[in-house]
Amino acid sequence: MDTVTHTVLGACLGEVIAGKQLGKKAMLIGALVNNFPDVDVLASFFTDPAANLLVHRGITHSILVCTILTFLFAWLLKTMYNDREVSWRRWLILVGSGFFLHIGMDACTSYGTGWFEPFSHARVSFNTLFILDPIFLLPLLVAAVTLLILKKNSAKRLKISKLALTLSFSYLALTIVIKLYVTAKINKNIQAQQINYSDYMVTPTPLNNLLWYVLTRDSMGSSVSYYSLLDRNDTLTFQHILKRDSLLAPYKSAREVQQLIRFSKNYYSITKTDSSLLFSDLRFGQIGGWYDPNAPFVFNFDIISRNNLAHIQQGRMKSFGTKPLKELLKRIKGKP
Repeated sequence: MDTVTHTVLGACLGEVIAGKQLGKKAMLIGALVNNFPDVDVLASFFTDPAANLLVHRGITHSILVCTILTFLFAWLLKTMYNDREVSWRRWLILVGSGFFLHIGMDACTSYGTGWFEPFSHARVSFNTLFILDPIFLLPLLVAAVTLLILKKNSAKRLKISKLALTLSFSYLALTIVIKLYVTAKINKNIQAQQINYSDYMVTPTPLNNLLWYVLTRDSMGSSVSYYSLLDRNDTLTFQHILKRDSLLAPYKSAREVQQLIRFSKNYYSITKTDSSLLFSDLRFGQIGGWYDPNAPFVFNFDIISRNNLAHIQQGRMKSFGTKPLKELLKRIKGKP
């Protein structure tokens, strides 16, 4: 999830768990702890672009490290605030909820979260939320701002934070139900159209949970489609995208290329340009794919050949302009 969501979620949790004992400091501690796993972004200063993809949401987002840090941070905070009437158990709950809700929320998106590092490099992705979901965020944001304004001894503080958490997590539960419903529709389409596939994924499109991005994978490439809960016609139209894996043949054994493939979970496509190969990770969708089948993919890397060696550069992430947003709203309303 995005930093703002982690921050306001942690702040509201801090208020519920220790607001009575710590006042507004509970919000600050909750927000900081909820953001701490993303300390791995600092690795981008020391690692190459491909390696950084796997470092982010890697070891600092693992169950093992979060468990160790929960006890460590709880002990540090207990020592720092030994004059406050906060029990060891309450510190553990405050810190642990921050760490584990962070990695839990991240796993709801399509990026992938390394829960089982360092024992397994498998990434957990439930694909029920877009990285920024306004409906999940809004109750928490309103509550966090209100809590900052209210006096620390106001009786309304606990009610407001509990209400915000209830609304946001009720919506989160609803997204799981929606995902199950959409997946059933996709399965029905795949079977009816006799689409050959080795794997597939379903994930929300930007900023909503009504329009879903569908991606199947086969030996030759991937097929893309979109499904809205408001569609009157349940039949999906798939656009096949060639993998063009042969273009990678000279560089496929290169460490950085292998890291890109591993990160993409084999959902990728290669395009030859004048000066490089463009590696597109298809899992993150297209900007405007809901109205233009040939729209560019969001997440790209340039593979540049130098002395017969592959060098990876972060490609430009495609921006979200006015037209794609208007067309997104139109597509959410459903096709006839």
